[in-house]
Amino acid sequence: MPDISSTKLLLRPAIPSDVDTIVNLIQQLADYEKLSHEVTGNVNDLWAHLFGQTPRAQVIIAEWDGQTAGFALYFYNYSTFLMKPGLYLEDLFVLPDYRRRGIATALLKQLAQTAIDKGCGRFEWSVLDWNEPAIAFYQGIGAKLMQDWRICRVTGTALTQLSQS
Repeated sequence: MPDISSTKLLLRPAIPSDVDTIVNLIQQLADYEKLSHEVTGNVNDLWAHLFGQTPRAQVIIAEWDGQTAGFALYFYNYSTFLMKPGLYLEDLFVLPDYRRRGIATALLKQLAQTAIDKGCGRFEWSVLDWNEPAIAFYQGIGAKLMQDWRICRVTGTALTQLSQS
């Protein structure tokens, strides 16, 4: 892995003027994951959820030589069994031209430190089952794939119907 101790890599919290950039990165991530059709949000919603009166998530921007190279979007959840908060990484994405420079590892290390600093009992995320490079990378840094767990999701009309049943 390349040495990233130089000043080439900067990890910083997102600021309101980054929202358009974050939306672009989200769209590129969705393209990579073959899920572009699922991107239905808009810039205003993202701005409100990151910087509004009640922020719901946070973003770390990765810059390489002053250019946006990637991002990590995360939020806090709670583990009843641990009786501690957890840090959930919703998305991690590094642009193709910046991969294999240690950027994803640096983002994960920063998030792990954030989890420790905030007293979290765990740091977790999901990975698509076909994304073998990501799975291998995550296992290589010590992540455990939770084979017995499946994600359940209710969205759109089904969410509305559930709330009214």
